[in-house]
Amino acid sequence: MPELPEVEVLVRHLYPQLRNKKIRGVEVNRKRILGSTSERTFRERLRGATFKGLSRRGKYLLFELNRPSTDKSDNAPSQQSSRHATVPIFPPSQPPPLLLLGHLGMTGRMYLLPRRAALPKHAAVVFDLHEHKFVFEDTRYFGQLTLALTALDKLGPEPLGAAFTTGYFVEALKRSRQPIKTKLLDQTLVCGIGNIYASEALFQAGISPLAPARELTKSQVGRLWKAIRKVLTRAIEGGSTVPLNFSGDGERDGLFYFGSAIQSGTYEERLLVYDRAGVPCAECGRPIKRIVQAARSTYYCPRCQRR
Repeated sequence: MPELPEVEVLVRHLYPQLRNKKIRGVEVNRKRILGSTSERTFRERLRGATFKGLSRRGKYLLFELNRPSTDKSDNAPSQQSSRHATVPIFPPSQPPPLLLLGHLGMTGRMYLLPRRAALPKHAAVVFDLHEHKFVFEDTRYFGQLTLALTALDKLGPEPLGAAFTTGYFVEALKRSRQPIKTKLLDQTLVCGIGNIYASEALFQAGISPLAPARELTKSQVGRLWKAIRKVLTRAIEGGSTVPLNFSGDGERDGLFYFGSAIQSGTYEERLLVYDRAGVPCAECGRPIKRIVQAARSTYYCPRCQRR
């Protein structure tokens, strides 16, 4: 499943393509993608709206649109909901915009196609932008594209944001008996971290994924805080400099994954433990081990990450 860096790279990729594009038509092929938003409401609110901004909150994309006229029934952000989005790439417009929430799920892709291009089999939602079509394709249909913003209400702070401090991290972990790897996947603790980057951050911090969260020392929590920010930052920087192929033409699946081959000649292995079971540790040479925690694979070095 795409994590914070992949979604951030997608936001930066889509923004210049969508900015100021007007939605002339809305095609919904899979209603379950809309969540609690009815198909009728979805069509009525979005037809005629113009893309003005795009930001990210955890693993969610937050599209900001202007409607031709203000409608009281729109989901314009109140004082409470305005805290959901990270700082938009494009400054918020006045009056308050209509917000569209997107989540890629496990297999979702979002990209633009030429107007006359054939739609893929699993195109769940398609926006007519005149010269192009904005496509949300999802093979398994676990993703979402909805006007309901309630999924954002319980998200913890952004790991790269000012609210995610070492003090907050220490206090939050004190209350948890869960293994630290499992706890890092809790989006109410800190949002955007998934299986890949949790394993990588724990390795760089030298902390066992099996250690109970509340038993970590302040020093360990401080190292983990730094490792999380370092790993995510490097992943975003790596993805932002790589040519992307979001339309799915060719061998790639249209998503950037840190440490994976994007195109021929651009491969550089950057992941140190994730999906490297049996491979010698880059630090000590001992084979990387794989275990299962909360039904998810965890990769770590038994020597560098002792309990």
